[in-house]
Amino acid sequence: MNTNALQGILWMLLTTLLFVMVTAVVRYIGEAIPAAQAAFIRYVIGTIILLPFIIPLIRKSITRKDLIIYIFRGLAHGFGVILWFFAMARIPVSEVTAIGYITPIFVSIAAFIFLKEKFSISIIGALAICMIGMIIIIKPTPGGIATGQLSMVIATLFFAASYILAKKLSSTESTLEILVALNFIVTITLAPFAVVFWVTPSLQEVLFLSIVALFATAGHFTMTMALKLAPITITQPISYVQIVWASCIGFIFFGETISLWFTIGASLIILSSLYVTYTSSSKKNKDINNLVAKD
Repeated sequence: MNTNALQGILWMLLTTLLFVMVTAVVRYIGEAIPAAQAAFIRYVIGTIILLPFIIPLIRKSITRKDLIIYIFRGLAHGFGVILWFFAMARIPVSEVTAIGYITPIFVSIAAFIFLKEKFSISIIGALAICMIGMIIIIKPTPGGIATGQLSMVIATLFFAASYILAKKLSSTESTLEILVALNFIVTITLAPFAVVFWVTPSLQEVLFLSIVALFATAGHFTMTMALKLAPITITQPISYVQIVWASCIGFIFFGETISLWFTIGASLIILSSLYVTYTSSSKKNKDINNLVAKD
């Protein structure tokens, strides 16, 4: 394994821990603050942290194509964040994490729709297994799916789009530029939703959201570093370590237990996602990295 790949793995390991800490803190805050407002405050603070780097980015000459990618990534991530905050306050940390693992499935479906890629029988089988795993976890009833779980599923779709666009930008833009632009555009996206649902937060809630901003901003930086140093086929499997952190934190701090059904569902999602990631990167097929890294 070369040095870049090893560094990419280490950056992704750190990313998994940082993002789980974000989930844990938001879970602790609960439903006291509306999701859109909590997300907005988090991104305002994140933007303030990155303020010294915003002006140089604005002055930089950006191609029209990259600007469009930046805007669409910010919009997709903004809507995903609102739904993510809503879900984190309502369902266990481990469930938020496990449902998030269907991202590679959405990436594969996007490749099928937009690149006209053909699915092999094995890929279709893996997608079906992943969906079965998700159904086992969310346990839908005749009355429907819990709002927190449904929100997380939809959020994952938006994050898949953000992930794809981040990988594409990483081939021409620096890690810092991608991170700064994301915070700035997402903040603008969230502003009108936050105003509509605004509730005056306590000093303690602002403090906790500041911690969320710090962890999340650092997490986006480390994730982008991982993507620049190593291919998705290496970084994606490492990201599954996050379920270990999530289960431990959920058990220790929130008394959340891991059921046998959850373990089975999460295992199906992880195994099928791993299979899709590796198969899609095979030279026999169009590499999903072509979708996210090449013009």
